[in-house]
Amino acid sequence: MYALIKRIFFLFDPEKIHHFTFKLIKTTLAIPGMKSLWKKWYVVEDKRLERELFGLKFKNPVGLAAGFDKNGKLFNELEYTGFGFIEVGTVTPKAQEGNPKKRLFRLIEDEAIINRMGFNNDGLEELIKNLKNRKTKLIIGGNIGKNKDTPNENAVDDYVKCFDALYQYVDYFVVNVSSPNTPNLRELQDKEPLTALLNTLKKLNASKHIQRPILLKIAPDLTNEQLDDIIEIVGTTKIDGIIATNTTIDRSKLQTKNIESIGAGGLSGKPLTKRSTEVVRYLHQNSNGSFPIIGVGGIHSAEDALEKFEAGASLVQLYTGFIYEGPQLIRKINEALLKS
Repeated sequence: MYALIKRIFFLFDPEKIHHFTFKLIKTTLAIPGMKSLWKKWYVVEDKRLERELFGLKFKNPVGLAAGFDKNGKLFNELEYTGFGFIEVGTVTPKAQEGNPKKRLFRLIEDEAIINRMGFNNDGLEELIKNLKNRKTKLIIGGNIGKNKDTPNENAVDDYVKCFDALYQYVDYFVVNVSSPNTPNLRELQDKEPLTALLNTLKKLNASKHIQRPILLKIAPDLTNEQLDDIIEIVGTTKIDGIIATNTTIDRSKLQTKNIESIGAGGLSGKPLTKRSTEVVRYLHQNSNGSFPIIGVGGIHSAEDALEKFEAGASLVQLYTGFIYEGPQLIRKINEALLKS
């Protein structure tokens, strides 16, 4: 069924069909009996799938990565596709349009996507308004970033604003300094500014009556030396974990012709599978498993997910694989975990 739906949807502009799909899912699940039917189709419930990390209990270890539900419009409905947790955002303090359209491209031959969205989102106030309507008991993470017009020297202020405003509405935070689509953002991954940013957020977190887990999302394009720095930074700042990885700027080995005509953007999907797993394995092995890792990047099958877990991931997240394979992918991963 999903193969037919995908074939039809892929005839249309990716960004337009994304918004249409949100409306379609909401409308479908509002039909009496549909939630029960979707739950039967997609949701695997088993105590053996539960994972406890950073003081949080995850229903199962398969989550939705940030970027899909940026503004928190669909997280209640997405529970019925089988996810164990949902990450909303990336959100910035002020609403922003993001980069000019067209900015989202399917690479069907490669089962991949290139995006240069540029942290387009409705801003903190809109996200909080939607989170106040939270009905799901799933763990919700908040992925936070800086506005495009905020210079890097003031970036900490944007992350602090997001943390403070979202604190009572999300279960954990992800610091996003690794998107390739906001100018100079990745410079914040350098050791000195990143340590300062994370220390500031840790100090703010310590002032709250309950501390929220803080994770860092990193790029797959970091060298081993830079990954060593990340391991050291985690040890120094005592943040709770790493999400590996964001999209890549590497375009090598793609099947799609005339790739240069698409222009800049982050690549996700199958071409990222191997590299993201390498990063997970490197971090896990060279840190002696001293912190949790959420593996994300190129998971299009249960086997891809199992490789991430074998490499050292405690949880995994989907995005492009969810678009190409549909919600049955979540069920397949959870069923494979029960058999492994």
